[in-house]
Amino acid sequence: MFLTVLAKVNTDGIWYAMRDDPSKLTLSLHPTIAEIGAAAWDACAGDDNPFMSYGFLSALEDSGSVGKRSGWHPRHAVLKDQFGEIAAVAPTYAKTNSYGEYVFDHAWANALEQAGGRYYPKLQIAVPFSPVPGPRLLCRPGFPVAAMGEALIQATKELGCSSVHVTFCTEPEWTELGQNGWLQRLGTQFHWDNNNYQNFDDFLAALSSRKRKAIKRERRDASAGLTFKALSGPDLTQAIWDAFYQFYLSTVDRKWGGAYLTRDFFSLLGERLGEKVVLMIAERDGKPIAGALNLRGSEALYGRNWGCSEDIPFLHFELCYYQAIDYAIAHGLKRVEAGAQGEHKIQRGYIPKPTYSAHWIAHKGLANAVADFLDGERPAMQRAMAAMNEDSPYKKMAEAD
Repeated sequence: MFLTVLAKVNTDGIWYAMRDDPSKLTLSLHPTIAEIGAAAWDACAGDDNPFMSYGFLSALEDSGSVGKRSGWHPRHAVLKDQFGEIAAVAPTYAKTNSYGEYVFDHAWANALEQAGGRYYPKLQIAVPFSPVPGPRLLCRPGFPVAAMGEALIQATKELGCSSVHVTFCTEPEWTELGQNGWLQRLGTQFHWDNNNYQNFDDFLAALSSRKRKAIKRERRDASAGLTFKALSGPDLTQAIWDAFYQFYLSTVDRKWGGAYLTRDFFSLLGERLGEKVVLMIAERDGKPIAGALNLRGSEALYGRNWGCSEDIPFLHFELCYYQAIDYAIAHGLKRVEAGAQGEHKIQRGYIPKPTYSAHWIAHKGLANAVADFLDGERPAMQRAMAAMNEDSPYKKMAEAD
């Protein structure tokens, strides 16, 4: 592959890359997604996964949720073919920390810096603050993922970055990058699969009697005195977003002590994604007391943020897991992806699924050490998922209630 990447760093640390030879593939890095434009971006991204859409990524930028404040500096990659047509794009960020990624490399950074190296800045191909699996190297049909992967490696070298990371990518992307020398990492999440259920009781019938009774009890206790709504499009008023933002802040303050997402982000999200936003709201006497934010793709409902103003037992499970299942069944979606972590999700019908990330590290010594670590981590992760599946709440073969 022939590739031209001409890059420089100005005094503000903003990187530019420009084409010079039209006979070659050329890569440009853009400090805003607006430079690329909605039509060009979405032509590569498609409409299956809302987190890859221009609307979602631009809302992060225009609201100030990404940038110097968070350490996520947009450098979106555009790869053009020899005819000057866009062949691929990738949501790319220069990172000055490892926060908001959910694929943890702090130990790698510490090892390199203790050895006298410099781990930051690095390039991150990801959805900021969102551990949502999906395509990351957004190529037009027939264009090889490996070509964009090689372009990103060359850009990493020319920019003097330590590494480039493609996190929560698809398995085919992971496989193709691995075949081209990238380091491969496995993780796990918990997803609910819709086995052509007609309603929530149909889903419950697939569970063992003990688990079914436990979920019914949780739903009963969580819903006492409350009503639930799923809001999208024009129902997402500024008053609703005001309430939800306070829920979001209360959860962030308890867990991490800092909020990545600004209040403006939620308004822009509602405006730009409309019916793809599904905000589950719990009300008491007409007043919102809890909310769970989801995005809807062509096949899945993706759970994101949640929060509440009242401490009610099992309300988190009801609003984030059970209401999501109800919605997915009613709208014919194939699965619910409930985000990172949480083995407690297994007992509520969410089963462990592998997640994938690929990494290229310039420093050979660190790359070899990380490769050895990942060679041991992958089978350990597979064994852990197999063990967790043994605790599945679903009926075993020939099991009777």
